[in-house]
Formats: sequence, structure tokens, C-alpha cells
Amino acid sequence: MRQVLTALTLMGCVTMAQAECSPFYQHQFKTLQGQTVDFCQYQDKPILVVNTASKCGFTPQFESLEKLYTQYKDKGLLVVGFPSNDFRQEPGNNKQIGDFCKLTYSVKFPMMEKSSVTGNQANPLYQQLIKQTGQSPQWNFYKYLILPGAQKIYVFNSMTNPEGEELMGKVKPFLKP
Repeated sequence: MRQVLTALTLMGCVTMAQAECSPFYQHQFKTLQGQTVDFCQYQDKPILVVNTASKCGFTPQFESLEKLYTQYKDKGLLVVGFPSNDFRQEPGNNKQIGDFCKLTYSVKFPMMEKSSVTGNQANPLYQQLIKQTGQSPQWNFYKYLILPGAQKIYVFNSMTNPEGEELMGKVKPFLKP
């Protein structure tokens, strides 16, 4: 069996990660810089998913999100942003969004290409998050915390401080020492 998987991998048909990846994580997205992020590689980590916008009153949360990412990425936390114009506060294209995030807030956590996060046009990950939690983003900087293995998904509204105990109390038990 291993030889078959190796042969298929070499032919580009299947990878070991795909063969063992939970359906919840079978998503690939491009970052604002055009790199592909395969969510299968993060299924054993806590993931904080946030829909973002550059022209929102909550935009300063980029600072807290970057601080969390910097402080906890080596302990297993993935912070990932999904820019969206669903609430009419992200008028820019991918390059403009990337420049804004980098130059204004020094964002280094993965920011995916601009996409929809609500309704029938929501990207596939957000469709799953909405289906599993029964909650669609109500505004920008709405947060979903996916625990390892998608065993539980917590939803936090835009007002929730990313560094606050309400959110971090759920994350810390799943971080590596």
C-alpha cells in the first residue's frame, strides 16, 4: 500500500496528508501574495479565523491578531485572515489589501485572497463554519476559533478582544509548552 501511495504521490495524484486529512480541513486558499495554504497541515492545531476589512472601526484589531500570531505561532496557534467586502468596508484589491496590512499593521500572519464570508457566495471554509456553528459573521473581525481536529468551534463577535481571556482561555490549553 505504501508503494502505491508513494507512486501516486510522485505522479501528483494524492499526498499522504490528503489521504489522512479530515474533510473539514480539505481546503486550499491562496494568500494575498499568491502562496497556497493547505488547511490539512493545520488540523492538529488551534486556528483563529477572522474576516477582516481595511476601512472598519475594528481594523486596529490587526495589532492584537499579529501580536497573538507572533507570540503563539511556535506553540501551535495559526491566525488567518480572510479579507472581505461583504460589509462594504474592504474596497481594495488583493495587492492594496496586502500593502495596507503590511505597511500599517506589520501583519505577518497569513492573509488569504479577498473573498466572501457570508451568504451563498461565502468561501468553502466559511460555509462549513456557518453550517457547523449556525452563526454567520455579523460584521468584520468576527472570529471563529477551531480547536484541533475541529472537535469544537467557538464563535466570537467583533467586539471580542483577540488577546482577551474570553478567547485566549479557550486557546491556551491547546498550545504547546
